[in-house]
Amino acid sequence: MVAKGEFTVTVSKKEVVAAVLPLQEHWLPLSNLDLLLPPVDVGVFFCYKKPAYSGEHSMSFSSMVDVLKRSMAEALVSYYALAGEVVSNYIGEPELLCNNRGVDFVEAYANVELKDLNLYNPDESIEGKLVPMKKNGVLSVQATELKCGGIVVACTFDHRIADAYSTNMFLVSWAEIAQSKQISVLPSFRRSLLNPRRPWCVDAALDDMYVPISTLPPPKEQNEASDYLISRIYYIGSDQLNELQALASSSGRKRTKLESFSAYLWKMVAQSGAANDGRISKMGVVVDGRTRLSEGDNDKSALMGSYFGNVLSIPFGGQRVDVLIEKPLSWVATQVRDFLENAVTKEHFLGLIDWVEARRPEPAFAKIYSCGRDDGPAFVVSSGQRFPVSKVNFGWGKPTFGSYHFPWGGEAGYVMPMPSPAGNGDWVVYMHLSKKQLELIETEGSNVFRPLTYDYLTYN
Repeated sequence: MVAKGEFTVTVSKKEVVAAVLPLQEHWLPLSNLDLLLPPVDVGVFFCYKKPAYSGEHSMSFSSMVDVLKRSMAEALVSYYALAGEVVSNYIGEPELLCNNRGVDFVEAYANVELKDLNLYNPDESIEGKLVPMKKNGVLSVQATELKCGGIVVACTFDHRIADAYSTNMFLVSWAEIAQSKQISVLPSFRRSLLNPRRPWCVDAALDDMYVPISTLPPPKEQNEASDYLISRIYYIGSDQLNELQALASSSGRKRTKLESFSAYLWKMVAQSGAANDGRISKMGVVVDGRTRLSEGDNDKSALMGSYFGNVLSIPFGGQRVDVLIEKPLSWVATQVRDFLENAVTKEHFLGLIDWVEARRPEPAFAKIYSCGRDDGPAFVVSSGQRFPVSKVNFGWGKPTFGSYHFPWGGEAGYVMPMPSPAGNGDWVVYMHLSKKQLELIETEGSNVFRPLTYDYLTYN
């Protein structure tokens, strides 16, 4: 067994993969919803076993890399935004220059077997080793050969250009092209879909959710050595999810699995403070606005379904730590439902677009991103249920495992639940929370959150 972090990654080749067809250089403005994202990068990675024999030969690492590069060059014709670069325009706002500079592509070797990768602790096994640091452009890719003949394919995206929905679209299209299939969704970059209204109609309540960056105080230095954010990956069995949903729904109204899970996690995070703690703990939930913005309009529904960019909002709620600890799960789930209710509407997203327009060019972002400075614990739950892990098959089989990796740099924690690659109703959960919070979760919630192991992946 490889000991903690005890493997090295050797880079063998670096090159730039551009779109296979020449593209007309042009500027693509960011939408108002893109402008709400700080310059952070999102990682995603997929682990594959050594390919089975095909005919007389098994696929070599070099032949797999050739497939990845060739199919990516084709995919970038449609997904040309990913081959560009972000630059500042004349008023200082980020804008996309679609110049086909290409995607930095790294080939590497790691002297570790897939079964020995510590997936539970991605800070140790993934960060800075298997997921590339993006230095230029919008997207970077790393393909790493493992000692056992397996391969890890990892990408790092500029979040200002792509949300999880857009990233998933690209990954599926890339895999479809690799298998010589027609891509199922052609991306749309039609920014007019997110144009502000004339005249604007700005809801003052949005001032509680979003904030101009200039109004934020400088971040405080962490005093405690134990008070820092770390990443872990767990799995939650479908039985536990069903049980949480039943408990969260006991008030007579059925809650979704995401609402139930979020409520349970909110209670757990609150417990990491003192029981008599009067501070306020905040939790946000990422909402995708594509279906909301196209509500009642079939034509717009199809366009929004293929829209590439950010269509997100992060509503959040706050409750006293001691109240969250004392109240039953069903009460906490109702609080989650209450703060989500106003943000899952068409009017909310139209208002958010107008809110940004009224403040441009001053940059702003979600208030909860910087929560946790002076108050109680804060975190965001994203919804990764559309994560297409089983569809990212480049021709040598489905991934044994896949996950987002997003130590986002905010002062609040970040949690991303995704479907298990086993396809059995279990969830895989990437968690970026404080060391203290995760220690409590592993103690008090060990029946729900179980460390992700290779045994779990192969058993299922």
